[in-house]
Amino acid sequence: MKQNWWNRPCGGREVLSLTLPLVISTGSWSVMMFVDRMFLMWHSADMMAATMPAGLLHWTMICFPLGVAGYVNTFVAQYYGAERPDRVGAATWQGLRVGWYGTPLFLCAIPLAPMIFAWADHEPLVQSYEVIYFQLLTFAAGGAVLGAAQAAFFTGRGVARVVMLVDVAAMLLNMGLNYLWIFGKAGFPAMGIEGAAYATIVSTWFKVFVFAWLMHREPVRLTYHLSATRRFDRALFRRLIVFGGPSGLQFLVEGAAFSLIVLLMGRFGKQAMTASTLAFNVNSVAFVPMMGIGIATSTLVGQQLTRGRDDLAVRATWTAFLFALIYTAAFGVLYVLTPDLFLIGHAAGIPADEFGPIRDLTVILLRFVAAYCLFDAMQMVFVGAIKGAGDTWFVLVTTVVMSALGIVACWLASYWGLIGWWYAVTGWICSLGLIYLGRFLQGRWRTMRVIEAEYEVVSKSQGATS
Repeated sequence: MKQNWWNRPCGGREVLSLTLPLVISTGSWSVMMFVDRMFLMWHSADMMAATMPAGLLHWTMICFPLGVAGYVNTFVAQYYGAERPDRVGAATWQGLRVGWYGTPLFLCAIPLAPMIFAWADHEPLVQSYEVIYFQLLTFAAGGAVLGAAQAAFFTGRGVARVVMLVDVAAMLLNMGLNYLWIFGKAGFPAMGIEGAAYATIVSTWFKVFVFAWLMHREPVRLTYHLSATRRFDRALFRRLIVFGGPSGLQFLVEGAAFSLIVLLMGRFGKQAMTASTLAFNVNSVAFVPMMGIGIATSTLVGQQLTRGRDDLAVRATWTAFLFALIYTAAFGVLYVLTPDLFLIGHAAGIPADEFGPIRDLTVILLRFVAAYCLFDAMQMVFVGAIKGAGDTWFVLVTTVVMSALGIVACWLASYWGLIGWWYAVTGWICSLGLIYLGRFLQGRWRTMRVIEAEYEVVSKSQGATS
């Protein structure tokens, strides 16, 4: 068959076959968050407003171990490209250890929550909901980290459909439990924001148990030596920390910076906070699926580099970027032309006179979202590419510098009110996208690897003779 853009190696078909399930998989997270906050909006606008700062603080707490565990994807991809299934299993077990070690530490954050949210100086009722939501979410934290390492075992090998099915099942479970526990249906008490947190806990650990069952079925368990490689591998664990640690720190710095920025935004008042939360919630429909494209890009780049085909790694990245542009451009246009399409669900559950001012402000904020969403896609794809090679330290340094600048910019811009704050956030995100595009074009990542040199040499010789 004659090769063209669609059927050539790392062309449209191959990239889409890996990207689409991962977009659906990560998209299920955004749908879950969207419905979660929509139900809470129907129940109480104060509860919905509380989910964003509390959720961001929870993310900040888990993002370092989550980033390290998720970076197992790159190790699995490169070992898989090098045809070393035994090392695939060993790398996965080291990532799971990050979750085991972190689980008891997460619970230590529970008594700190009242002090943290008191410092933020939000309205007393919203503050009380923030504390409750954050404290309960800590019980899901360990499961989130374990699930990231387990998912990486599948995505790093390109088996994205399994992860998609598990994530969609968890989403449906979460949505059903949210309905029952937030509103008090089928004999359950109406628990509001507590019910939303409990639903997250149950659905998170559901994923962990399903992944564990799938990983220990034959022939997967035997092929990847999951029983034989269970032991602690000091050298491999160290490599995971050396390369995955900067990835986790990047998430931590970025999450902490954004949490601080959002906490500052909360001082503009409840209406501004609710509208901003709603705008970010709507944007999650477009943004979170981009994480799937980033994971797919990392996987393809990692696999091709250990096969000695950096040219195919480049091709896969540009193909993924094209899909990301098409996806985000479509949403950007809809945010501007039909913003009410994304607000119908939220408006349905509350009185029109109460929702009207929030809706008007949210429509304005969605124009900012439309302006930066293309750069968000740029950031996701090109970060995925260079991290798939192992260029995690550049990403970390960039995140530290740009986060500091972003905090200062938002603090200064806040003197011009909420709109000034949004201008600063938009400029911050756009700058990040351009920086990572420049790093990718520089090409230094082409010579980087995360796996041991002897495995890379073997894979190159195999690629040369194939």
